Amino acid sequence: MRRDDPPRGPRKPPGSPYGAGGGQRGPGAARGDGGPGQRGPGRPSGQGGQGGQGRPAAPAAPAAPAGAGAPGGGEAQGPWRERGGSHHPHSREQRRDQRARHDEDEHDERPHGRHLEHHERHERGYRRLDDDDQGEPGAPHPQRARRDAELRLYGLNAVRAVFARRPQALRKLYLDAPRIPQLQPLLAWCVANRVGYRVVESADLDKLAASGHHEGVVAEVLREEPAPLSNWLRDLPAGPQLALWLDGVGNPHNLGAILRSAAHFGVAAVLLPKDSTLALSGAAARVAEGGAEAVPMVRLGRSDNAVAQLRSSGFELAATVVDGGENLFAAPLPPRLIYVLGAEGGGMDRELAAACDRRLSIPGTGRVESLNVAAATAVLLAAWQARR
Repeated sequence: MRRDDPPRGPRKPPGSPYGAGGGQRGPGAARGDGGPGQRGPGRPSGQGGQGGQGRPAAPAAPAAPAGAGAPGGGEAQGPWRERGGSHHPHSREQRRDQRARHDEDEHDERPHGRHLEHHERHERGYRRLDDDDQGEPGAPHPQRARRDAELRLYGLNAVRAVFARRPQALRKLYLDAPRIPQLQPLLAWCVANRVGYRVVESADLDKLAASGHHEGVVAEVLREEPAPLSNWLRDLPAGPQLALWLDGVGNPHNLGAILRSAAHFGVAAVLLPKDSTLALSGAAARVAEGGAEAVPMVRLGRSDNAVAQLRSSGFELAATVVDGGENLFAAPLPPRLIYVLGAEGGGMDRELAAACDRRLSIPGTGRVESLNVAAATAVLLAAWQARR
């Protein structure tokens, strides 16, 4: 037996479609007739047998009783098939020829060969399944890293603000047809810089934005990462400066309203604690109405180190509290000031509040417990601006 021959199976008994006298039928042959076998390519015809190899045919098996064939009738089945024997549609010689042709195809180095294209498609699919194993241990998945680096904005003023300040951050644009006249400069820039845009239905924009407040435009842009505190202090101009330290604020709509007020009053930055998960989202950018591009975000280090750095740059820190602080409208407000704002309900960290230079409260009628953090921010900023 040659090395490339398959292992020999059990001998087929007479009457089997692949035993002696029951060769493979050619196209159009009657089922169960036990006629001569199909000839393989280029082989001389013989009398029956497998593949027409020229061996004398064995006596024909008795005719199978009616209804004893395969499902659908016709072809007789031997007992070896009932016991689960091999049912291969080709003879051993045909299978050997197929393997030989397959080996030749594998060694075909034509760059556009059909086999090579199939192999490349298979490899691409295999690599996609194994993307999680790529790169350094603990590194983010490439697609996940790309999603983290991009932000889906919506709202007319939010998208216009990105285009005005950093157009190179635009990656894709989707818009409703009625917005085309208002966004002509942006569309012309997209065409000139090969940035894809698509006119879609309003229902598609609802899905893209996961909101009905998209105002007819959605954009995918590169996210701008917060700057380190030391870099921000280094580049900060001299003179009066005001910044906000957000300790525990997490609602995106509150963040958007804070950014809108901050842009209106000329706030220098929004400071985020080291472990804060607060980040700009599409909803926050839409509520900010373009203010998200006007006010930079700064990432702090350890709270005690951040307080020391800010004080060394001439800033005072003012903790804003509901009760027990100085009257905002009567207290002196320094030219370089940091308002420290806590989350609604929980307030700010007690150690941080104790480390601040002063405590300020907004006086009111007492008919409500306090102002919303975004509304309180607007009042605080207006009070500081009134002193300048």
